[in-house]
Amino acid sequence: MQKDHLTNVPFSGLGLSESLLESLEDTGFTYCTPIQAATLPLALQGQDIAGQAQTGTGKTAAFLLAALHHLMETPVAADAVGPWTLIIAPTRELAVQIHRDAELLGRYTGLKFAAVYGGTGYDSQRRQLEAGVDVLIGTPGRLIDYFKQGVYKLSAIEVVVLDEADRMFDLGFIADIRYLLRKMPPPDRRINMLFSATLSNRVMELAYEHMNDPRVVRIEAEHVTAEKVRQALYHVPAHDKIALLFGVLRQQEPKRTMIFVNTKRAAERVTGYLLGNDYEAGVLSGDIPQNKRLKLLEAFQQGELPILVATDVAARGLHIPDVTHVINFDLPQDREDYVHRIGRTARIGASGDAISFACEEYVYSLPDIEDFIGQKIPVLPVTEELLPEYKPARRLERRRPLLSGGEHRGRGRTPHRRPSGRG
Repeated sequence: MQKDHLTNVPFSGLGLSESLLESLEDTGFTYCTPIQAATLPLALQGQDIAGQAQTGTGKTAAFLLAALHHLMETPVAADAVGPWTLIIAPTRELAVQIHRDAELLGRYTGLKFAAVYGGTGYDSQRRQLEAGVDVLIGTPGRLIDYFKQGVYKLSAIEVVVLDEADRMFDLGFIADIRYLLRKMPPPDRRINMLFSATLSNRVMELAYEHMNDPRVVRIEAEHVTAEKVRQALYHVPAHDKIALLFGVLRQQEPKRTMIFVNTKRAAERVTGYLLGNDYEAGVLSGDIPQNKRLKLLEAFQQGELPILVATDVAARGLHIPDVTHVINFDLPQDREDYVHRIGRTARIGASGDAISFACEEYVYSLPDIEDFIGQKIPVLPVTEELLPEYKPARRLERRRPLLSGGEHRGRGRTPHRRPSGRG
């Protein structure tokens, strides 16, 4: 039976490379989401795309399938050297996630994938590039670093993807993006795809400057937040927020929860109270070492860690299945961050709960958030049952080490290699 978050367009009818259809079959993907149905037929014909859709609607699979199909169907000389595709992401976490998705969808292609990003693995990432790579995924700074050292070249790029383009502007990466784009073949000699949660004027200016007559695709632009997110708001004094957090957790009994705060200090404080009250939790903020961040994310994704406390470093681009609840312990100061935070739940048609605490410090951003999402967030009363007693916080240094989950592997089929020889 067709699910309401999917279209009636099957992947099998798009003419995708056989190796990609096999991996889609393995993962149980049969029908396209709206953004995939709207962009894939165009991108598979070599049309440039500027795509906008709600977070969690399958944008990553859309550009990966288009890019991998092009590589599988376009012959290259036997002695030619890649990378052939460059995917640029604004954050380390998103680069890692795209790399995992690429390996999953491309497991039978025989293509080599690599992800490069700051914070860890400098020498190992360099060695991987030196060994040769077909699809390169990375953050702007590390990509430019290796490029300037001559570790890889951009002269053979056939497909380039900018993911979360609006975030590139927010983080000040646009000068770096333009530098990389100018080192590639001209726009009319490559396929260019830009995907973003919002296609602002500045994003479109970048698209028209560095793309070849891109088709603009906007999906469900009138719905800023996912329709199946049940939103709720509590007005609560700052000194009662910890008690309210425990009250909500006891009432809701969530399976997998992301708790968002505005500062690193708040993240550590909230995590300390969770650990002190027998809740397993990890903290994810910008200054956590990269290898530790990846282990935390893996444990959370594998279901070994039920609660992740995070600053906005985790609000975008993380495709974590079955997040049942998002709790805004601190109401975000930026209205778009609210949308990206609550978009961590109710992904690809699922439902979920987004619960926000509005205290005297951050309530001033509420009118702007409600104006942006075009609705009032339902307000719930803070009852006595929602403010239980709780134990003191535990020092974070006492946390138990996290277990590491296993990686998904293919079923051992013979990979479909990209053809060699042009003509």
